[in-house]
Amino acid sequence: MQESGERAMIELRDLRLTYQSGAGAVEVLRGIDLSIGRAETVSLVGPSGSGKTSMLMVIAGLERATGGSVLVGGADLGALDEDALAAFRRDSVGIVFQDFHLIPTMTALENVAVPLEFAGRRDAFERAAAVLEQVGLGHRLDHYPGQLSGGEQQRVALARAFGPGPKLLLADEPTGNLDGETGARVVEQLFALQRAHGTTLLLITHDPHLALRCRRVVRIGDGVIVEDAPADEAAALPELPAQAAVGTPSGAAAAARP
Repeated sequence: MQESGERAMIELRDLRLTYQSGAGAVEVLRGIDLSIGRAETVSLVGPSGSGKTSMLMVIAGLERATGGSVLVGGADLGALDEDALAAFRRDSVGIVFQDFHLIPTMTALENVAVPLEFAGRRDAFERAAAVLEQVGLGHRLDHYPGQLSGGEQQRVALARAFGPGPKLLLADEPTGNLDGETGARVVEQLFALQRAHGTTLLLITHDPHLALRCRRVVRIGDGVIVEDAPADEAAALPELPAQAAVGTPSGAAAAARP
C-alpha cells in the first residue's frame, strides 16, 4: 500500500531518467510512480541494470531527473539548485553503500563526526561517540579504517549515516562485500537504528532474505516498477542470485520486520 500527500516521505511521479550516448538516448527510468511513507521500510529488488541504483541516486539528489517530479520529505528536488540539494542531503538523508567510503586518514570517530560538523553540531564528537557505541564500536573510536574488519567498517558507515538523525536512509547493497555471518550482524544494527530513529528506509538488495525483512518489496525491471506489494504478498524472487542469507530465515521474517 502506498502513502500519499503529507504522509509520504518519498513521492515519485512519472519519474524519468535518460542518458545521452554516442549510440543515442538511453532510457534508464521510464515513468516511475512510487510513494513511500514516513518510517516505512521498503526493499528495491531486480536484476542488475534495471535502474535500482539510478533511482536511489535521483532520490538522494545526486542525479537530476530528466522528467517527472521527485518529492522527498516535502521538498521538490527539481526546484532546488546544487547548494540547496547539498543542504537537503546534509539535513535529511543518510546513505550507506556497498563499499564503505570511509576516509582512510581519519579515525572511526572522526569519520562519523564529519557530517555532524558540516551540520554545525557543537557536540559532533560526543554524538559520534554515542552512535558508535550504539553499533558496538565504542572501543574502536581511535582506530583507522585500515585497522578495522569489513563488518566494523560498515558499522562505522552506518553510524556516520545515522549520526545526524536523517529522515531517510538509502542503502545500496549494504552487505554486498560482507560474508553471511558478518552481514547478518550489520543487518541487525541497520534495522535496530531504523527503529530507534523512526527513519524511512529504502534498501537495494539482491538477497531475498534481506528484501523480506522490509515491510514492502518493490521490484523494478527495465526501468519500470513491475511489482509493489507487502512482503507477505510479494511473489518469489527467482531472478535474485543465491547468496548467504543475511536476514532472518523466511519463516521468521514477518515477525522481524520493523
